[in-house]
Amino acid sequence: MATKRTYDDGCAAAHALDLVGERWALLVVRELLLGPKRFTDLRAGLPQASPNVLAERLRGLEAAGIVRRRRLPPPAASRIYELTDWGEELEPVIIRLGRWGARSPSKPDDAPLGVDSLVLSFRTMFDPGAAEGLEAGYELRMGEDRFRAEVSGSSFEIERGSAERPDATIEADSDTLAGLIYNGCPLAEALRSGDVKIEGDEAAVERFLTLFPLPEPAVLV
Repeated sequence: MATKRTYDDGCAAAHALDLVGERWALLVVRELLLGPKRFTDLRAGLPQASPNVLAERLRGLEAAGIVRRRRLPPPAASRIYELTDWGEELEPVIIRLGRWGARSPSKPDDAPLGVDSLVLSFRTMFDPGAAEGLEAGYELRMGEDRFRAEVSGSSFEIERGSAERPDATIEADSDTLAGLIYNGCPLAEALRSGDVKIEGDEAAVERFLTLFPLPEPAVLV
């Protein structure tokens, strides 16, 4: 068995990197921020991570008290992974790291964005000023995934699950929705092509697409 590497440094930040600094570890945490997942679900969200590496990262995170395993009762009877309360405290770290990374001039804009990554990016980029005066509920449908979102002035909440009587429903794959929000792709064109389907208040949909402006790129000197 490989010896776990450590910075052997008394700094708390260095110790944090001992816990979540291995490749894929923090992305495993990202994948669990919206709720528990089976190993196969984690593999789907992190397709570039080999099964062996993913299993190793899960074991390390479990040993550190960041992730725990739980077996669902019958008829599901499957094993899931979820964040501990302490593990969930990493959400603001990931949010801030994501916002910092979004300012990188070298960020690859054409790389695919998974469903959970896109949803978490909404939490990261939400601009309360852009939502001023908006009171609306939404359901986002991306493949088999459903998310309910509530916007109330400066407040934004989004979580996994279907919405009850939303003002608008948006159905698209994650790359298409990301293109509408972050790349300025026209909604009308996406509707004509069938890449996006909406139900309910179209004006509320158009407003939703403006709530997540990207920060200005960092100036490198």
